[in-house]
Amino acid sequence: MTVIGHPLTSGENRGDWVRMRTLIVQRWIAIAGQVAAIIVADRLYGIDLPLGLCYLVVGASVVANVLSAFWFPDNARLTETQALLTLLFDMAQHSALIYLAGGLNNPFALLILAPVTISASALQLRTTLILGATAMAMMAVMLIDSIPLQFADGSFLMVPRVFLIGFWFAIVIGILFQGYYSRSVATEIRSMSDALLATQMALAREQKLTDLGGVVAAAAHEMGTPLATIKLVSTEMMADLADHPDLLDDAKLIREQADRCRDILRSMGKVGKDDKHMRQAALGVVLREAAEPHLNRGKRVAFDLRPGYGGSAREPMVLRRPEVIHALRNLVQNAVDFAESAVWVDASWTDKTITVRVVDNGPGYPPDVIGRIGDPFVRKRSTEQDLARRPEYEGMGLGLFIAKTLLERTGAVLVFSNGSDPFLRPQEVPERCGAVVEVSWHNEALLAPADQHLGENSPLEG
Repeated sequence: MTVIGHPLTSGENRGDWVRMRTLIVQRWIAIAGQVAAIIVADRLYGIDLPLGLCYLVVGASVVANVLSAFWFPDNARLTETQALLTLLFDMAQHSALIYLAGGLNNPFALLILAPVTISASALQLRTTLILGATAMAMMAVMLIDSIPLQFADGSFLMVPRVFLIGFWFAIVIGILFQGYYSRSVATEIRSMSDALLATQMALAREQKLTDLGGVVAAAAHEMGTPLATIKLVSTEMMADLADHPDLLDDAKLIREQADRCRDILRSMGKVGKDDKHMRQAALGVVLREAAEPHLNRGKRVAFDLRPGYGGSAREPMVLRRPEVIHALRNLVQNAVDFAESAVWVDASWTDKTITVRVVDNGPGYPPDVIGRIGDPFVRKRSTEQDLARRPEYEGMGLGLFIAKTLLERTGAVLVFSNGSDPFLRPQEVPERCGAVVEVSWHNEALLAPADQHLGENSPLEG
């Protein structure tokens, strides 16, 4: 399956995720902190600051905030360019205030990291690089020139030059490290969120398909008899009505059966019916249903079902859970895509567990990603072999993530491995040499309840 490229899983409009109101609130907090710092430095420590210029810089931020609050609605989300300009303004305002208050002698210079961190967490890489380079340049200006801090007695607060250079390097390293760390964590969170969204979409689609199957089965069962009666009576009427005008009873029967069909359709149109035959099936039936879309794709798909140690000779009846069918279908699809000629779907059961193994005779999982299989977006297609085998898929690991997530929700345990050692000689390579996925459940997680008897179909919920 393919859900890559869905608008909800695309990061191209990442700037639209930042609300103007959030930046306005943060700016008000920064303004309050700047005013408090100026007052404390002036009144408590007696530092002679250019108060007029300092309050002018703070006032510019106040004016910008007030205009932004009136110009943008509360729920406005910034475009990438708007977010970049907003953060550049904040950075310039902060740098101007630091320039007036001692430059790198002022410990608050470190707050230049804030806009870069926000950008790394929520904006595109290009925007983060622009802001990071601008912050480094502004701090370099502070290193070269700034208005020194002067006390009321005329003395200056001067930090040794070597410490100023060290502080500048610390800020630069902080920008690089904080930006990289914030972006890495935010990217991982977004990837997991996108993948979970795709999983929910896949499960919802599979649930709808299962419910639709129940509706279709119910319709075929309940409408078979009235439709057959209508056909029979209409045939008789067409043959005999011209010579037998007293066939009123047949006409009434047609009307009654038509009414019955109408009632059934109305009932199905409102909530549908839940066909109990669709809720459980033999294990082999579920496996074949999962693999059915990929049985005619030019690869042999073989099924082997047998009891394990202590297992009953009778094939177990399992729940036809949509997530199980969809996930197994995804595993079979992956195997068929990369198999050279054959795929094996094996199943075994004991008195405690049910195990399904999907094996192919392809190249197997790449050694560099086998330890991370099941993570979303684990790799992109990069080789001609990938493009040839799966021209219609993105190949980013999302399918296996969805399958793994859905199966684990049912209580399954998955093990990924390769069927052969890459160092074997060609004549030593076994037939099942490709990727291997083993899925195991405890019986109570998958077996249909023994006391669940088929009865009258009930309306579907919702």
